[in-house]
Amino acid sequence: MAVSAGPNPYAQFQKSFQKEEVEYKYFDLASIDPKYDQLPYSIRVLLESAVRNCDNFHVLEKDVQSILAWTPDLKQGQNDVEVSFKPARVILQDFTGVPAVVDFAAMRDAVRDLNGDPEKINPICPADLVIDHSVQVDFARTSDALSKNQNLEFERNKERFTFLKWGARAFNNMLIVPPGSGIVHQVNLEYLARVVFEADTEGGKMLYPDSVVGTDSHTTMINGLGVLGWGVGGIEAEAVMLGQSISMLLPEVIGYKLVGKLGPLVTSTDLVLTITKHLRQLGVVGKFVEFYGPGVAELSIADRATISNMCPEYGATVGYFPIDENTLNYMKQTNRSEKKIEIIRQYLQATRQLRNYSDESQDPRFTHTVTLDLSTVVTSVSGPKRPHDRVSVSEMKKDFNDCLVNPVGFKGFAIPADNLANSGEFQWDDGKKYTIKHGSVVIAAITSCTNTSNPSVMLGAGMLAKKAVEKGLSIMPYIKTSLSPGSGVVTYYLKESGVIPYLEKLGFNIVGYGCMTCIGNSGPLDENVVNTIEKNNLVCCGVLSGNRNFEGRIHPNTRANYLASPLLVIAYAIAGRVDIDFETEPLGTDANGQNVFLRDIWPTRSEIQEVENKHVIPAMFQEVYSKIELGSEDWQTLQVSDAKLYPWNGESTYIKRPPFFEGMTRELPKFNSIKDARCLLFLGDSVTTDHISPAGSIARNSPAARYLSERKLTPKDFNSYGSRRGNDAIMARGTFANIRLVNKLVSKTGPRTVHIPSNEEMDIFDCAERYREEGTPLVLVVGKDYGSGSSRDWAAKGPFLLGIKAVIAESYERIHRSNLVGMGIIPLQFLPGQNAETLNLTGREKYNISIPTENIKPGQKIQVEADGITFETVLRFDTEVDIEYYKNGGILNYMIRKMLN
Repeated sequence: MAVSAGPNPYAQFQKSFQKEEVEYKYFDLASIDPKYDQLPYSIRVLLESAVRNCDNFHVLEKDVQSILAWTPDLKQGQNDVEVSFKPARVILQDFTGVPAVVDFAAMRDAVRDLNGDPEKINPICPADLVIDHSVQVDFARTSDALSKNQNLEFERNKERFTFLKWGARAFNNMLIVPPGSGIVHQVNLEYLARVVFEADTEGGKMLYPDSVVGTDSHTTMINGLGVLGWGVGGIEAEAVMLGQSISMLLPEVIGYKLVGKLGPLVTSTDLVLTITKHLRQLGVVGKFVEFYGPGVAELSIADRATISNMCPEYGATVGYFPIDENTLNYMKQTNRSEKKIEIIRQYLQATRQLRNYSDESQDPRFTHTVTLDLSTVVTSVSGPKRPHDRVSVSEMKKDFNDCLVNPVGFKGFAIPADNLANSGEFQWDDGKKYTIKHGSVVIAAITSCTNTSNPSVMLGAGMLAKKAVEKGLSIMPYIKTSLSPGSGVVTYYLKESGVIPYLEKLGFNIVGYGCMTCIGNSGPLDENVVNTIEKNNLVCCGVLSGNRNFEGRIHPNTRANYLASPLLVIAYAIAGRVDIDFETEPLGTDANGQNVFLRDIWPTRSEIQEVENKHVIPAMFQEVYSKIELGSEDWQTLQVSDAKLYPWNGESTYIKRPPFFEGMTRELPKFNSIKDARCLLFLGDSVTTDHISPAGSIARNSPAARYLSERKLTPKDFNSYGSRRGNDAIMARGTFANIRLVNKLVSKTGPRTVHIPSNEEMDIFDCAERYREEGTPLVLVVGKDYGSGSSRDWAAKGPFLLGIKAVIAESYERIHRSNLVGMGIIPLQFLPGQNAETLNLTGREKYNISIPTENIKPGQKIQVEADGITFETVLRFDTEVDIEYYKNGGILNYMIRKMLN
């Protein structure tokens, strides 16, 4: 007999209050157990969800009791307390929204093929879909860059946009925000976030905390507003949209205490880079970080959001700022209604979720606490290859020069001593000749990822630009400069404050709204610049106000990339190089020949605050967001099908029915041990999802390019991998296509490997295809922190399509491990103290992995044999739900069978 949901055993704790003749219901959590007041505020959100959704089917009473029993003694690695969590909503950004809707459409087909009702595949949990499309900045430094880029993007991506518009009509409970509206995380912060939900119920409304999972790792940005949220893979998000709970281990909660005040010249970017380095060193992977202390009250919501945004870079699941009066004031500033805010305040006070950071009696217990004095933060950048390698600006010149000669690594390029003085000259369109060398800046981008949620740094950049122009400073014409605001509101207050002309004078024209330079879509550099860099083997630089700077991500010809505040992006662009000491070396000279130093044009926090208070007002948010869902005229005129099943076009190179459900049966498939597998790739530490997942432009000599060329497309129409995430054939060919991938089976970096039986070197996709034809299963052998970075579903889908059956790693990033399980790939982990090197593995062995056909247990030991080398690994199925997903061949197959039976 099938188990069904029952009545809520906590119904007796439901209370209500009246407001303008409406009854507002809520669960009085504090009355359930006195331990409630000692819980971290982030854990209280998990508890409320468990109590409200408890039906002893999806969410069990033991889940509630486990959360109530949370203790500071909980330790990672010794914790097997599994709980269920149902977030209030899901947010999908364009790149991950397309494959999610593709999968939903394919799932409907599969349900139909299995004689079920296809319309059962419908979102239950609300889904916010934001088309923050990726723009290749091909028209930077021109006044009409924005319109040209947006027109080009609509022309290139019309089919994709049409498909998404179809999805919004075909599926219930899905809100879509059209292209050109802004970056997903900023729209979430300024417009979509509810802070407290109001759900219609019989006789009134139910109030509960807003919470969200999103298909981008930087969904964590919303924690700055007190909304608990984190990134998941697209496949996991789809399951949540279909009503499935997230199964998670109850986390440790690190209390991060802030005291003091930031200095007058320090920005939120400097603070976040300091915290990122500190927490990465501390080790918070898989943990919640909750901020507290009087210093939090000194930070704006935008400051907090910038810190929360960088969660993936310091490794935490969330960086949570509990709701306080500043949160409610921000809601007022962003044009949320007074009535709504008052209801939120009353609910939060009733449930003891409104925080006063100056009241120590409200401080909960934490697993561990650390303290940062804000007054110790100094102006910083991060790089040249990782976001958590912070460098104080005062040390930047020395640090870069050290990196040039250090051995190849995260802080080294191994440039020979006789090549350190290398330089190259080229002629520009203006007829002048220019020289570049190691450290020269060739890309400077104020990007829409992290910092443009923050008016203080955006207005600060504009004010710095104004002072620079007035001093007669300029930027070399060959430096590719761009400004991509996070939302229309940013453009609005930049215009109102009068700084746009000065930004444009320096070349920082608005080029679009969406993922750009930070995801590798800077567009091409001039051929003269590229040829000079390559001919002279130069380590040239990109400087950007984003959150990612992994190797190969920003641009193939910028080997060093630094994250910086928008103000420093402009400063380094004016300097033209990163190996400058701003204290002793001038940026240039004024009209009188006097030296101009950075300190001469740098605005103070109080100067910026004065302009922000004057120009960032609720009317802006009302004006921009009142019509955001309408979209442009191009969007409004898109004609889409009303069919409930998508009419697949076999000739499309953008939208293709995926093969994930081909041959699926109602019954569970049989699974066996893995025999005579070959290692497709033999990788080291810190292999990120940027190395795995297709991203950026499609190289002309790649398998994906050959696929498109065979279909009569020319390179100008290749578009990006991101735009083609709805086509599995292209994405499979782009998996592991990163030019900086280090595969120990071959001698050079790049997307190449060896077909072991023939010893022939070839492209990774071609090698995987040959193994498939030979009937050979594949594995990956990797080092520590496998899959760190963005929560991209294609970092798991791609390996699945290549034929990867298992991954053997020293450790995994949380989201990627979950995604591998969601695609039916087995994650195995070397025992402590062991790795490929200690076991003398070369990657050329045949691998046999003994998977028990019955009684699989989370975390059990699994034996692996590789050409006579036998060793044990830990099966990283962390929960019973993971095992169910694996037995079904993946999470989406599990959801289909669940709906059929």
